[in-house]
Amino acid sequence: MELVTPRMRFGIWALVHGSRAALQDPDEPYDASWVRNRDLILEAEALGFDSTLVAQHTINPHKPDLAQLEAWTASAAIAALTSRIEIITAIKPLLYHPAVLAKMAMQIEEISGGRFAINLVNAWNKPELERAGIPFPPHDERYAYGHEWLQVVEPLLRGEAVTFEGRHFQLDGYALRPAGIHRSRPRIYVGGESEPARALVADKGDVWFINGQPLADVQALIADVARRPRDGAPPLRFGLSAFVIARPTDEEAHAALQHLAALAEKDTALRAVQKTNTDPESVMAKTMARFPRVGSNGGTGAGLVGSYDTVASRILAFHDAGIETFMLQFQPFEAEMRRFAAEIMPRVRPSVAAPRRVRRARS
Repeated sequence: MELVTPRMRFGIWALVHGSRAALQDPDEPYDASWVRNRDLILEAEALGFDSTLVAQHTINPHKPDLAQLEAWTASAAIAALTSRIEIITAIKPLLYHPAVLAKMAMQIEEISGGRFAINLVNAWNKPELERAGIPFPPHDERYAYGHEWLQVVEPLLRGEAVTFEGRHFQLDGYALRPAGIHRSRPRIYVGGESEPARALVADKGDVWFINGQPLADVQALIADVARRPRDGAPPLRFGLSAFVIARPTDEEAHAALQHLAALAEKDTALRAVQKTNTDPESVMAKTMARFPRVGSNGGTGAGLVGSYDTVASRILAFHDAGIETFMLQFQPFEAEMRRFAAEIMPRVRPSVAAPRRVRRARS
């Protein structure tokens, strides 16, 4: 089949729970504060980044006494302070009734002038729910819940009067205003790589977020989901999470990787606690266990480690495979984000100034 590869977009992960690779890095002391995240995202916008992903956790997933940014209130404030960057805020459906969440999303959409998006994730951190007295269903049941949740949220975001009778939700002529001020509705990103996640994004999503992993694995994931029916919806788009370590030479980059890996070893006890709190059926956890890496959500598993030219060529290869949005992590974040903007963006963006048509082999 033939796919349109849209303009390449770069985003950053907000530092909602501090550093992404190592929590005890002397060059990046732990800081998940509102002020740090505000300044980070404002600078990212000024540097030319296109989006930011604000992950949602009510309690810190590494250690409960560490600070944790609240995603939705922070996103509303960021929407008011920025002018161009897309704000993607994660949501765990079990935490919010769909009518309440849809109203919150529509408000941030209005504040931002049409730059807001939601990222549906179906939860992996059991204590976050269980300690609040919220049941934590098995993996596939969470996705079934998320699918029904989106069946309610999506038409509400479009301003429709929703009457719905489902297993979990019942609505009778529920409608939200104002709606459609800037566009038909905010964009919907979906995360997860299990079979229920793939079915959900093919049915209800606009963009599929893939965790960082090698190019061949990403190509296989895209091929599987791209062939699924969309029932008249626009073609699905694809995003990739990746941790970047770019230096003038490959040798310097790999030395920096080893330095971060050594720092990450200091967090072994915290990671062990996180592992016990994680649903063992989570495909993200299984994927990340397949190869050494630093960073979250696949981290350096995507292979964006090397010289400026090496990293640029690998980004272009992922883009040719269908990746539009690269959601990036760095450490120390601000300094490496600036390096990426100065050294990598100019190497790749002239090559993809206009949409390209990429021929895919039939499978």
